[in-house]
Amino acid sequence: MTIDGFSYSTQAGEGGVEINVGIAGTGPPVVLLHGFPQTHYMWRRVARVLADDFTVIVVDLRGYGGSGKPTVAGPQTYSKRTMARDIAKVAAALGHHRFGVVGHDRGALVAVRAGLDQPEVVQYVGILDVLPTLDTWDVLHGVNAKVAWHLYLMAQPVGLPEKMIKAVAAEFFASFLDAWDTDGSTFAPAVRAHYIDSSVAAVDSIVADYRATAGIDLDMDRADRDAGRQLPMPVGVISQDWGTQLGFDPAAIWAAWAPDFSYEPIDAGHFMAEEKPAEIARFIRGLAARCR
Repeated sequence: MTIDGFSYSTQAGEGGVEINVGIAGTGPPVVLLHGFPQTHYMWRRVARVLADDFTVIVVDLRGYGGSGKPTVAGPQTYSKRTMARDIAKVAAALGHHRFGVVGHDRGALVAVRAGLDQPEVVQYVGILDVLPTLDTWDVLHGVNAKVAWHLYLMAQPVGLPEKMIKAVAAEFFASFLDAWDTDGSTFAPAVRAHYIDSSVAAVDSIVADYRATAGIDLDMDRADRDAGRQLPMPVGVISQDWGTQLGFDPAAIWAAWAPDFSYEPIDAGHFMAEEKPAEIARFIRGLAARCR
């Protein structure tokens, strides 16, 4: 599926992996990165509004949607560092060597890694409803872990999780969409089918993405924390009130990674860009304004 008014192309990411890219609008560039189990299409309602003021770039992360799904050759193949390099290469190919980046869920982890690794490129980082990789594993213990059981499943060695998910792939991916769309108002049937079909076709790469988060991505975050590295650009986080539900303070967790930081809760489910696009567009505009 494509977003109305956006022009599409295929650009080379790290190692030549093909990245599906859409672009529209004029103004300062902002890259929007999707989460799981979605594609760039999750941004349609936000992206069309932002295109009035920004050059909006939407991409399918490697391994998802219309982008390439390389066979895993090593732990770096689906690391967030590699995905962040994909984004920088794509933006540069489109003529943008400095840009803001906003991500939801998996895409937010890529945005954070881009900001840590490439601060000369990333103007600001927007984060929707996720914690840093290192802190995620720290808070998921006891009964709290039940909200992220899939992280543990996909962290297992190659073979087992892929086989288990493929046996019930459509049901597996649908369960995450339906958990936050209990009345069927967030996803139209065609949109829901698009996300499920795209994910069913990408089981191996999606599992590899999650496995990296339990391995090499965790190592990178730990190395950054040990070295005292932070995100030097403006950072904004918008999320559900996970603290009330699970007993931790997301604002305090993120503030440790970013000295120029803002946090706001939102009365929405996990798929907030589709549920409350006007609020997310306002959030992104406010974050971008901090760079002017």
